[in-house]
Amino acid sequence: MFESHFQSFTENADPQHGRARAAALREEMRNCGLHGFIVPRADEHQNEYVPPSAERLAWLTGFTGSAGLAIVLHDEAAIFIDGRYTIQVREQVDTKVFKPVAIMDTSPEAWLEAHVSRGERVGYDPWLHTPGQIRRMSEAVKSAGASLVAVDGNPLDHVWDGRPQPPMAPIRLHPRRFSGEDASAKIARVDAALKNFDALLVSDPHAVAWLFNIRGQDVSHTPLPLAFALVRKGGRPVLYVESGKVSEAVRDELGTLCELAEPYRLSADLRKLGEEGSTIRFDAATAPVKLVHVIEGAGGQADLGPDPIALMKARKNATELKGARAAHLRDGAAVTRFLAWFAEASRRGKLTEIAAAEALETFRRETRRLKDVSFPTISGAGPNSALPHYRVSEASNRAITKGMFLIDSGGQYEDGTTDITRTIAVGKPSAEMRDRFTRVLKGHIAIARAVFPKGTAGAQIDALARLPLWQAGLDFDHGTGHGVGSYLSVHEGPQRISKLGGVALEPGMILSNEPGYYKAGAWGIRIENLVVVRKAKIEGAERDMLEFETLTLAPIDLALVEPKLLTRDETAWLNAYHARVRAEIGPLVDREAQGWLRAATRKI
Repeated sequence: MFESHFQSFTENADPQHGRARAAALREEMRNCGLHGFIVPRADEHQNEYVPPSAERLAWLTGFTGSAGLAIVLHDEAAIFIDGRYTIQVREQVDTKVFKPVAIMDTSPEAWLEAHVSRGERVGYDPWLHTPGQIRRMSEAVKSAGASLVAVDGNPLDHVWDGRPQPPMAPIRLHPRRFSGEDASAKIARVDAALKNFDALLVSDPHAVAWLFNIRGQDVSHTPLPLAFALVRKGGRPVLYVESGKVSEAVRDELGTLCELAEPYRLSADLRKLGEEGSTIRFDAATAPVKLVHVIEGAGGQADLGPDPIALMKARKNATELKGARAAHLRDGAAVTRFLAWFAEASRRGKLTEIAAAEALETFRRETRRLKDVSFPTISGAGPNSALPHYRVSEASNRAITKGMFLIDSGGQYEDGTTDITRTIAVGKPSAEMRDRFTRVLKGHIAIARAVFPKGTAGAQIDALARLPLWQAGLDFDHGTGHGVGSYLSVHEGPQRISKLGGVALEPGMILSNEPGYYKAGAWGIRIENLVVVRKAKIEGAERDMLEFETLTLAPIDLALVEPKLLTRDETAWLNAYHARVRAEIGPLVDREAQGWLRAATRKI
């Protein structure tokens, strides 16, 4: 199965097409009276994973990263990427056609302002951008004396020969034994939250899936049905979805909750609400500016802000948490079997990054419960492990030899979503490797043991994971933790542990705990477990306090630990964690893996 994921990744990654496709787009731009066009890596919902029919940036440029944007003018073009993709963009893109631009150094808005000329018209597809994105770009273009123009019909689609059809995967009901709450109760909660609005436009498919207790297969790795919904205060919700995705049985069930309508009806329904003078809440993070234009053009009011469903979805209920714990036991057994296998296979030699990723997915599939991997496995050896978001390809596939090997992976199960990273020493690690690994481990333990008052945001505890590295003049450039869904996205907001994590952490929220360290060109380290926020019981406490429960269960490589760097409490945490892994995972693996597990979780 890994091969199919790998093929989908490499299908469009060919820089040789860049010049011809940019020329075709420019010709179509001229036909439309445009001097430039913006091509985001986005679909109508701003999804992290998009269907093949929405991979416009990959088709145009060859770049397959999960975030990026290209701007094509008549005489030049640029592709904007973040620090994760500095190397990848140069491997996949013809840089003579598309100049790579680091978005942290130069924003698309600043680049536009500097490169467009007075009187020029720069086009964009209003279905693929949020209102905030367009506001910033419009201001930049206006400053240069040019104009930003919404187009009907994407000019890139007109020149994309063989563009895949939009997905039509069937919608499935997500049973209450997994969701823990009937959809009717969720709808009532959302309705009660619409105090100042006449309706909520639900543009995030994750929120649609959660609200109606449905799942789909329209994108890779996340069980999403691509759909919109409209929740009208005191009225019957409308789910806008292609009828071909809905079986009679599912239609009958959903019909008790909402009205089902074809997606083309959405604009007309919003226009009618606008004519009535309604105020509609739009999710600022995912709503297409096209729909904001519709409601405002009809005389209504668009209120941009957070979707109230996001927080409701983030706070997992008791059933979802029970499922998460079961999924992590199942997944932990698969990962432990893999680690035991890897210990022997790596000694024999001839093991590669792709082979390791394939093996881990095989162990997960042998659980007979895996629906998909929750993201493309990051399998990096040596210098590739120093790339936090590395994605192995046939061209980059390295043999796993002495040094460091990092594998970041996860599974989608109906009862939970998993995400785990382990860094493994192949051969004897150097003193520097052990030092850096132990500092990362100390930061990981600091988050795992953290106790904090109610109302604390992720930004306030992020430094705990970095302090041991800071003390040595080191750091890492990604966040410490992201939110995780319940058989939904492995990257879920609004909760996160990072310098920008401004949302208060609440009981039931699941997050990753994944500090790291990366020595460019040499090796990288990351230790990741998932944790859930819960109430802390502290005798004599004067405030409501919270803490984390660790969900992920798999050994941490003791060959990389320098015990002298650990405090007594840190050593006690590691020994207790490994004792728990041994007790809970041991009975779930075969005798050979049990023998390896006993040694891997020995007391230090």
